[in-house]
Amino acid sequence: MSSQNDHLKGLILCAIGGLAITADIPLVKLAAGDAWPILMVRCAMTLLAGVCGWLIWRALDKNAPPLIPGKIGLLVAALYGISSVFFIIGVFNTSTANLVFILALNTTFSAALSWIFLKERPKNGTLLAMGAMVFGVLIIVWDSLGTGNLVGDLAGLIATLFIATAITVTRSTRKEMGMASLVGVLLPLTVSALMVSQTGYRIDAPWWIIFNGAVIMPIAFFCLATGPKYLSGPEVSMFYLLETVLAPIWVWMIFNEVPTRNSLIGGAILIIALVSHSIWQMLESRKRRTTNVVRHPA
Repeated sequence: MSSQNDHLKGLILCAIGGLAITADIPLVKLAAGDAWPILMVRCAMTLLAGVCGWLIWRALDKNAPPLIPGKIGLLVAALYGISSVFFIIGVFNTSTANLVFILALNTTFSAALSWIFLKERPKNGTLLAMGAMVFGVLIIVWDSLGTGNLVGDLAGLIATLFIATAITVTRSTRKEMGMASLVGVLLPLTVSALMVSQTGYRIDAPWWIIFNGAVIMPIAFFCLATGPKYLSGPEVSMFYLLETVLAPIWVWMIFNEVPTRNSLIGGAILIIALVSHSIWQMLESRKRRTTNVVRHPA
């Protein structure tokens, strides 16, 4: 019964986190400002909410994880921070559909980095899914050649690579890094504040980005960092797909931003590859559990 409750808890947490993160890009666009002040306010609110939440957690539970678990925690925080800078650059320089489809490549980068640095060779099914996803992204990026979207697409790729690197480092240490992603916003906050001092401040509707940074991002970070404790990797991946699918729909409904044909084709390839791979992994996991039960009956 406890195992079932834990699994349900993980499903609820990841569902909340996955749905919350779908509002990130629409709220950034609704704020109607320049990239650097948007990044500054978003990071400031996220840092404030995260630190306040951690202080309350620490007061209630002395076993709460540290904000930064040593030097490796600083590295992970920096990686997440750098990814935030390139993410915002991507938001302002390419379409929402392109960006979220490219961010879905995170699983491919993570698998490749784990293969190179952790010597965890992916199974053939994973390699096939990785190849399909790379092909899908190439279709999206090819469509952007000769347009202003190429810079944003490349920024999205760089952001995805840094996120995947942070995940790989975290897995290699097996330390609790749940708060590192929140503290990591200190780096982009500093960079964006310096840029705002040079370029000026303009946000036409600041309440949207304040709400995003103070409420949406901390909820998403916390739920998506905690949920994987109770779920398998493939199940968690399915919830990350919510942003890939829903964010372009929200932006289309609010801003009438219609994805290009190649973006939809590439995105469809990515989503089909991710869903197929996740279902395959879940079936493999259940098969292994069934085999273990047969070999070691109670």
